[in-house]
Amino acid sequence: MGTRNATLSAHVMALATVFVWGITFVSTKVVLERGVTPAEIMLYRFLVAYLLILPLTFRRARAENARDELLFVALGVSGGSFYFIAENVALQHTLAANVSVLVCTAPLFTAILSRVFLRERLARAYWWGSGVALAGVAVVVFNGRFVLRLDPAGDLLSLAAALSWGFYTIILRLLDGRYSTLFITRKVFFYGLITLLPVFHFAPARAGGALLLSAPVLWNLLFLGVLASFICYVLWNRAIKRLGAVRASNYIYINPVITLVASAVVLSERITPLALAGTLLILGGIYLTGKRRRGPP
Repeated sequence: MGTRNATLSAHVMALATVFVWGITFVSTKVVLERGVTPAEIMLYRFLVAYLLILPLTFRRARAENARDELLFVALGVSGGSFYFIAENVALQHTLAANVSVLVCTAPLFTAILSRVFLRERLARAYWWGSGVALAGVAVVVFNGRFVLRLDPAGDLLSLAAALSWGFYTIILRLLDGRYSTLFITRKVFFYGLITLLPVFHFAPARAGGALLLSAPVLWNLLFLGVLASFICYVLWNRAIKRLGAVRASNYIYINPVITLVASAVVLSERITPLALAGTLLILGGIYLTGKRRRGPP
């Protein structure tokens, strides 16, 4: 019973995290429209998260060895600086819909990397389910307004962001047996911030104090820093530890659905029957990915 409850709790944590991350697209859009750059948004959200988590893990400063410390650097890059930079630069080159769909290939990359590095075997149903879920993502994102516009730079950067998140998830599995979730998450924020700083050499910060303290910007940055980063990264990392890289990552397919609902509530965008059909495809695909699973959890 204890194991079952722990697994159920991990599913709830993964679902709650994806729910919040789905809303972040709308929250980030509000801040961007006020004139704060994508790099600045990441800087402030990770800085808030780091300052909150630091008092909880201050007794330990370093990893057990140099190899693990380098893996923590890789976590900060793959789940922080590179991921956000690749995704945001992609938005400047290609359609937002393209980015949304391509970034949602992260579970597929996670499954492939898990097979290569963790020797995890997956049943054929998993791949069918992933295809169905990804088709549902495309239906939700394009929502009947499909416009084919390929841009090699933007599309490749979107795929690079998805691949980066896949590596983040796999590296977590390599470290979570020897370090606490809070310590790992603190390292992610720290190295995410450190590896982001060179970006400001090419694109200096421009948001002044008055802008940052204005109500729409301040409240959304606090939401992104406290809930979407500090709390959700801890929950996600714990879900990965319990469910495994592949099972937890499948919840990423739900992201566009949450964004759709949040956009309807906050931005008054209409939810169409086609979007509802896409949602059913996503849920059906996630169900299939959990069938007849093989290999270690």
